[in-house]
Amino acid sequence: MAQHKLRKNRWKRLFYMLFGLNLLIVIAIIALIFWPVSDTEDSYPNKKITQQSSEFIVRTTKQNLNELVNAYINKLLEGSNHHYKVSLKDDVHLQGELPVFSTSVPLSVHLEPIVQENGDVILKQKSISIGLLELPNQKIMEYMKKYLPMPKWVTINPEDEEIYVAVTNMKIKSNFHVGVEHIDLEANNLAFKIKVPYKTLGIEPKNDLNDSDAR
Repeated sequence: MAQHKLRKNRWKRLFYMLFGLNLLIVIAIIALIFWPVSDTEDSYPNKKITQQSSEFIVRTTKQNLNELVNAYINKLLEGSNHHYKVSLKDDVHLQGELPVFSTSVPLSVHLEPIVQENGDVILKQKSISIGLLELPNQKIMEYMKKYLPMPKWVTINPEDEEIYVAVTNMKIKSNFHVGVEHIDLEANNLAFKIKVPYKTLGIEPKNDLNDSDAR
């Protein structure tokens, strides 16, 4: 009788121990589920956007760029008597007409593009001719500067025999900022940097200093 009672008490203790262990496991799981998440810097909902823009690299071909450049030139020359175009092959070839001595003569300029660190481009003159006239290169570029309509962000420098293309100063309706990353005409490898301001997308970066002052 005593042994039976002893076995009964042992099973009772084992039951309560097992029940208590299961209860602790359930409490631990519930606590992990409902425990408040710490406000860390990496918490996605609370992460603050502090930068002003994002930059992307866009690659294209000289054929695509050639079409875009000439479409821009055609728009620029609308309503004028001037005519010129650009061909991108192994170099940049500008062809057009210049008014010289009360007549128009054909213009042909071959230029080598040199990308600048700030994203602009210098078109360095390789060869230049104006019909059958024998004029100094600098003089021909002076005529180009005087008579060829150019965008405000393009500057002809006769003294240096080059054309400075300030791509970064282009005014784009979308407010995107454009710069040149890489140009290799022979390999048909062209890359541009496109910077997208967050304000253009209606996103206002949060200022940590202002937030702390407001609190």
